[in-house]
Amino acid sequence: MTDAATAAMPAPHDPATGDRSRWIALYVLCTGVLMIVLDSTIVNVALPSIQDDLGFSQSGLAWVVNAYLIAFGGLLLLAGRLGDLLGRRRVFLAGLAIFTLASLACALSPAQGVLVGARFIQGIGGALTSSVVLGMIVTMFPDPREQAKAIGVFGFVAAGGGALGLIVGGVLTDAISWHWIFLVNLPIGAATGYLARRLVHEDAGLGLAEGADVPGTVLIVSGLMLFVFTILQVEQQGWGSARTLGSLAVAFALLGGFVARQSHATNPLMPLRLFRSRNVSGANLVMIFTVAGLFTQFFLGALYMQRVLDYNPLQVGLAFFPSTAVVAFLSLRTSERLVMRFGARGVLIPTLVCLVGGLLLFARTPADGSFVVDILPATMLTGIGAGLAFPPLMTLAMSGATPSDSGLASGLINTTVQVGGAVGLALLATLAAERTSRLKDDGVVEKLALNSGYHLGYVVGAGLVGVALLVAIFVLQAAPAYGHAPAGAEAEAAGA
Repeated sequence: MTDAATAAMPAPHDPATGDRSRWIALYVLCTGVLMIVLDSTIVNVALPSIQDDLGFSQSGLAWVVNAYLIAFGGLLLLAGRLGDLLGRRRVFLAGLAIFTLASLACALSPAQGVLVGARFIQGIGGALTSSVVLGMIVTMFPDPREQAKAIGVFGFVAAGGGALGLIVGGVLTDAISWHWIFLVNLPIGAATGYLARRLVHEDAGLGLAEGADVPGTVLIVSGLMLFVFTILQVEQQGWGSARTLGSLAVAFALLGGFVARQSHATNPLMPLRLFRSRNVSGANLVMIFTVAGLFTQFFLGALYMQRVLDYNPLQVGLAFFPSTAVVAFLSLRTSERLVMRFGARGVLIPTLVCLVGGLLLFARTPADGSFVVDILPATMLTGIGAGLAFPPLMTLAMSGATPSDSGLASGLINTTVQVGGAVGLALLATLAAERTSRLKDDGVVEKLALNSGYHLGYVVGAGLVGVALLVAIFVLQAAPAYGHAPAGAEAEAAGA
């Protein structure tokens, strides 16, 4: 679209012209992200049905998930920067269209290869859509109080969407068929795209010339994709195998080459000035360790309910519903007030303590546990922690972004979430499986052996969140109690 055409477009729904339209635009953007977050867990519930219908082997079935994660995790950082260069609204809409059409291809897949390929394309669309939303939010809501509230809405989507996916996936798969977990995306994607075009203000972007770093692009995309692929294969290959160590070495070499390239490139894809802010760097570190530890609850906790307590997939989703409701209430109604009163760091530290406590409560669940006594207290405590931790974390992660690189900062924190989740899942699943295997070899009953393995995972997960707590205490800097400075102020101070 030419500049003249852009200027000629009517803008009766420009978010800047009315407070109401701005908030409606936020809900539209978050609906698009929620669709993508839901998809990451809704598919897991339907995997057995997909396997029976299309004849996947167990190892082949994993690629229904892995193909999506490799594309999604590998492209988030690049997608965020593309939003800065091409315009964040344009990238969001392009990603939404790709994701929606790929969902149709997934639903109609007649064979294994078609489904895996469509899932990879879905991952591309998901990365483009979700990577730019935080950047759009800080631009739409420059006032600290409004921004904290808007990030709380996004925080609920990020923290609570996965649990909702378990419920929706169980209902659709049991009541209709697995095809509908993808078909449901079509009306949501179409409506979100239509409303976003009308309500979200179009930003011009810096232009590709400001960051057209082709070598840097190749390095970051190949490095992240190889890293995610390697982590996803750890459970089969083992951490100490030559294949795992070799692949990780190559991935780190590619990522190191990318950083070196950015330090002297004329128009870097990722300006390193963003990392001068202790809060931006620290928030991303906290996010990595927090997500890595918190995945223990959703993954091992779900396995505990299914394999030890004999819950079906729908019951697992419903078991997580109370904590999801807590996340929603705290993210949408409470986090903004607390952040404005105590500052993002002041809210974050005690909520990380809640997450550690919730995971340690999971580490005492018995093989004959009950929902009310053993599961509900642990999930509620982690729900409180997640509901209050994610909004201030995202606020801190975006605090050093200028208007010209807010898409990059948004893509960075989303990449951190994916990398932390992948590493945590691989580490904790491997540790739990190894302990379970040793105990079964020693003659321990299977359910007791499984439960003991899960307990180890919970303890290690609590330790990872404990590391995040230390980073929050010693690295993050306290912001004023009335909220953080508008986006860009910290970065400008760092560059002074």
